[in-house]
Amino acid sequence: MGAQRRAVKSCNSKQSAACNTAEECIAQIAHRIKDCRVRLGLTRRLLSVHSGISERYLSQIEAGKANISVALLWRITQAMDVDMHEVLPTSSIRGELSSPLFHLIKNLSPKQQDQAAGLLEAHLSPVPRSRGVALIGLRGAGKSELGNLLGDHSGVPFVDLVQVIEQLSGMEVGELFALGGQSAYRRFEQQALDHVLKSYNKAIVETGGSLVMQHDTYHKLLARYHTVWIKASADEHMQRVIAQGDLRPMRGNARAAMGDLKRILAERQKEYQAAHFTLDTTGRSVHSCLSELVQETSSYLQ
Repeated sequence: MGAQRRAVKSCNSKQSAACNTAEECIAQIAHRIKDCRVRLGLTRRLLSVHSGISERYLSQIEAGKANISVALLWRITQAMDVDMHEVLPTSSIRGELSSPLFHLIKNLSPKQQDQAAGLLEAHLSPVPRSRGVALIGLRGAGKSELGNLLGDHSGVPFVDLVQVIEQLSGMEVGELFALGGQSAYRRFEQQALDHVLKSYNKAIVETGGSLVMQHDTYHKLLARYHTVWIKASADEHMQRVIAQGDLRPMRGNARAAMGDLKRILAERQKEYQAAHFTLDTTGRSVHSCLSELVQETSSYLQ
């Protein structure tokens, strides 16, 4: 990336307190590394492959049992495609902001900060806000089915952003991750959104579940599209994915897989809640969900 500013979002759901001892700093760094990895949806094995650090040592780092060097910390953050400061104990942001802006945002909740960022992006952007509808959320919530049905109902093209990523990269997402890691995927994800914005005046865009973790890409999405979080309970997410024929979540320890899914949902909740509307599909029929989605988005698809 060189001197280019890296487009990443903070991986931590809340800021850490200041360190008073070296042990406290090590514990905070350990927590932030694990928190960031899980929220990005990365397995420890995949992080090991792209950082060149063994899974065993990564486990020790995340448990706070390793006195990690700056060089290893740099390798980990490069593999996750985040800035190093994202996994370091938080310092004050007072010196980075103008006084009026600092006093305005310092008492906002994380959700209010995300909403404020989206409003600023929309207000300062020269591009018209309403380019259609974007559907965010984890796989299994119903994004694809509802997006296709909404497209049929409205006559607006339905676009799967992951398919656009595969077209631009010339490879499947799994292969892209294996060869280029997190940074390559995020780069093509941003290019894919730009491609859709240039190619469609109006569209219904389905995104990958982790797009919300990429700061610039997500806020561009919020500024250009009426964004809907398609939400479901962890149990229904798992059941629907397995019903689609994907047994990967059940390989190994099913209880651990469910625990990881619940953790990801909890850790990303703040980002998902920044969407303009939330549609909970838990225990509901497709017809009922589509009816509510049509009512919410019709004015943005005309």
